[in-house]
Amino acid sequence: MKKSNIRTFGAFAMVLASFLLSGCVPESTADGTARIVVTTNILGDVTKNLVGGAAEVSTLMKPNADPHSFEISAREASELSHADLLVSNGMGLEEGLEQHLESAAASGTRRFVAGDHLEPIAYDSEAGNNTPDPHFWTDPARMLDVIDALTTELRAVDGVDQQQLERASASFREQVVQLDLRMSDSFALIPSERRALVTNHHVFGYLAERFDFRVIGAVIPGGTTLASPSAADLKDLADAIRKAQVPAIFADSSQPDRLVQALARETEVQVEVIELFTESLTEPGQGASNYLEMMATNTERITRGLG
Repeated sequence: MKKSNIRTFGAFAMVLASFLLSGCVPESTADGTARIVVTTNILGDVTKNLVGGAAEVSTLMKPNADPHSFEISAREASELSHADLLVSNGMGLEEGLEQHLESAAASGTRRFVAGDHLEPIAYDSEAGNNTPDPHFWTDPARMLDVIDALTTELRAVDGVDQQQLERASASFREQVVQLDLRMSDSFALIPSERRALVTNHHVFGYLAERFDFRVIGAVIPGGTTLASPSAADLKDLADAIRKAQVPAIFADSSQPDRLVQALARETEVQVEVIELFTESLTEPGQGASNYLEMMATNTERITRGLG
């Protein structure tokens, strides 16, 4: 091999070794573009809409997954510490990622936790469960609080194109404002006595508070999908459904509706089981490929089921 070729190969090897030792930082950081990593696909979609093309956004949670139980690979976990900004939901939602999020924060990764920028509600204060409810996105008004706070955070991240950010964030914010108005108009068609919600687990506390619904209960107790109801839980909920004359039960698309179907049979009355998209976005064409579509689909189905 010629000496010039040997020197060239040696230089290439040194560059390659340096790249590998640096943790395989994505090319997007090499050209100065900020890299933002988001945990859930709902927040991932919101973040992408806010930044437009002002930064690179990658989302860890795949479509149709459960945020309470999804996991990431060792490679994905190691890359968290190389993000310019790590966006998460917080309030205990990403149960399977918590150790990785804490590790990234300990290494100095800049973090934005959505739950730190809104007024949370408890799952069920009357039942003694004062744990913060992480499902704030069912209320567009609270999502607007997060949008405003995240936009402010993004302005301070190096490598974010500020002009693109301002244009994109203003446009998306207005779309969420219009979503809130359309939801109000649609839910106004439901008589007050029929504004009663039953789901497979507690996800609609914020929506209920914002749009004046009553949460009768959930098949799975608590706020996580990882728990299981007892026979007594199902009986008590069935009794409540009969008493409230609930016409429909709503099952989340990311969870099997076997328990909801069993509850519908337990009530011994005619109860429709309707699928909603509450925990996760879907693939395109499945009804909830982005946040705005998810909320519009749910609004239409709740209005039809209870109206």
